[in-house]
Amino acid sequence: MTVFSGWAARGRAFFSDNKGPWGAPPSGGGDEPPSGDGPTGPWGGQPKGRPSTRTPVSSLDDFLKRSRGRFGGGPGGGMGFTGRPDRSLITWAIIALIVLWLLITSMHRILPGERGVVTRFGRYSHTLTPGIGLTLPSPVDRVQKLNVEEIRNIDLGSASEETLMLTGDQNIIDIAYQVRWNIRDPEQYLYELAQPEDTIRQVAESSMRQIVAQVSLNDAIGNKRGEIEARVQEEMQQTLDSYGSGVLIQGVAVRQADPPAAVNEAFKAVTAAQQAAQSDVNQANAYALQLRQIAQGEATAFDKVYAQYKLAPVVTRRRMYYETMERVLKGVDKTIVETPGVTPYLPLGEVRRSAPREAGQ
Repeated sequence: MTVFSGWAARGRAFFSDNKGPWGAPPSGGGDEPPSGDGPTGPWGGQPKGRPSTRTPVSSLDDFLKRSRGRFGGGPGGGMGFTGRPDRSLITWAIIALIVLWLLITSMHRILPGERGVVTRFGRYSHTLTPGIGLTLPSPVDRVQKLNVEEIRNIDLGSASEETLMLTGDQNIIDIAYQVRWNIRDPEQYLYELAQPEDTIRQVAESSMRQIVAQVSLNDAIGNKRGEIEARVQEEMQQTLDSYGSGVLIQGVAVRQADPPAAVNEAFKAVTAAQQAAQSDVNQANAYALQLRQIAQGEATAFDKVYAQYKLAPVVTRRRMYYETMERVLKGVDKTIVETPGVTPYLPLGEVRRSAPREAGQ
């Protein structure tokens, strides 16, 4: 700060001095003679009649000496910093710092997916959307940025810690699950809950216990996990909305649902027996369904025959007789011919049996 003020003072002195590089101008007009004490020309000469006591120096050396004097240089030459800074330059430097501070604390860049919560004297004022937002300078306005699109996870239950719950059929289950959530309303998230994550954790555990207490153990570890997850998510969202939390539950995932470790092996054996029994029941149901389908098919065929019988009883009876005899005599080794003048018995069966042997010979 001192270096900056010293340089500013030297620049101001250099440009504000009305002396030229050749010395001070005469006090009068351009036609007045110079005084006896000062030089009469650019070369440092003295008036006539008075001997000069100074060694003539070049104009460049004289200019450098004057410049070093204006910038606080010592008699030994060089640019020192022993000059005393001007108070006006300090004032301007303070003003510049204040302006810079106002710009920095008044302009805020909000990234996509973020929201800027503005508080004025500690009280909520408004929320900034993505882009460049303007506010009053600090400490009047303060901005807190929140990522509202980030999905946060809370894990409940683990392999090293049991989370035991009571099911609807008075069994105990060890369950582990994960809750996914994000911020929906930044204002409510910051100012309605003192500890949002702890609140979400407690609400998740309460909702899970409530839903698990309404289902059986087999349902909790079986194919109804998806239904349990959906019900827990809905229950959590309703509870958090009643708190005005500004939180949106994205989903609940049950990662583990087992009996307690002390009875896990016995429960696996029981589960295997139940699965075997269920398999037998499924096979019996399949066989019963097959028989039922066959019976229904035969009943349908009988209904069709009966409809034809009502239209032509004689023809239908004869046809039924022929079809029945064909099924009965299909495996009998004889042939009966009912024709007048023909021998009632012919050994056609022996003929049929002997025919393959003759063909083989």
